[in-house]
Amino acid sequence: MNAEEKLRRLEEWFSLYESVLVAFSGGVDSAVIAAVAKRSLGKDRVLAVTINSSIMPKRELLASKKVAREIGVKHMIVEEDELKDERFATNPENRCYYCRSNLARVLKKIARERGIPVIVDGTHLGDTLEHRPGLKALREHGIRSPLMELGYGKKDVREIAKLMGLSVKDKPAMACLASRIPYGERITADKLRRIEKAEDSLLGMGFRTVRVRAHGNIARIEVLPEELSRALELREKIVRELKDLGFIYITLDLQGYRPGSMDEELNNKKCVRKKKKGKAQRFNTSSTMGLNLS
Repeated sequence: MNAEEKLRRLEEWFSLYESVLVAFSGGVDSAVIAAVAKRSLGKDRVLAVTINSSIMPKRELLASKKVAREIGVKHMIVEEDELKDERFATNPENRCYYCRSNLARVLKKIARERGIPVIVDGTHLGDTLEHRPGLKALREHGIRSPLMELGYGKKDVREIAKLMGLSVKDKPAMACLASRIPYGERITADKLRRIEKAEDSLLGMGFRTVRVRAHGNIARIEVLPEELSRALELREKIVRELKDLGFIYITLDLQGYRPGSMDEELNNKKCVRKKKKGKAQRFNTSSTMGLNLS
């Protein structure tokens, strides 16, 4: 299908409903959902809702307001503090499940109060290929994902965004600030603020995509591979500004930016457990065969 056909199918999906509530971050995925919903249903039947919390960078909140105005949909901002939930704050491997469960409850309350029959988000097919425990929570609460249901991936989303002339068509993906902290290390407001300020500093230096992964007092900086040499050129400035924020050791990840790098250790542990389990099964099988033959 070309972009026009993909857009038409998405419009048809929305045409089945009287009104929708969109979980709206202001990124390209939720922007496409909001824009197509408005195009299909009209602006009075679409409500975009953004959750403002300590895990969302302020720059993203400002961006969500700008994009909502650009699209022309009603935009509601709700204050929420995920850190009040100990299940999330202790930062387990499935922390996103608790975050998304809380998000879903907030959105469902708003939808119920306004008589909106369906809640949608911008999850697409590519999201299912990563460690995303939050998707399970959204499904349990009945949140719909039109992009995923239609089999659309990130490339399809960007094609539709380009066709519709959305300013965020090329916007890099953005995960919450909690994704910068290793699993098992408690998430606090102070840590989140320090990470946010560090990333703001680097973005202010002109880097297009930045992640500052905080391993205690160590800052592991990820930038695009093509921008690694520039990071080295700005080494002294980067070190000075991040040390001013309280980091003691400043490192540059030579692999460059890649989504979900904090999951690499998690995935490695799973592989090790799988290998050990396989060896144990082979050993048990061999032993049983020996016993049977004796």
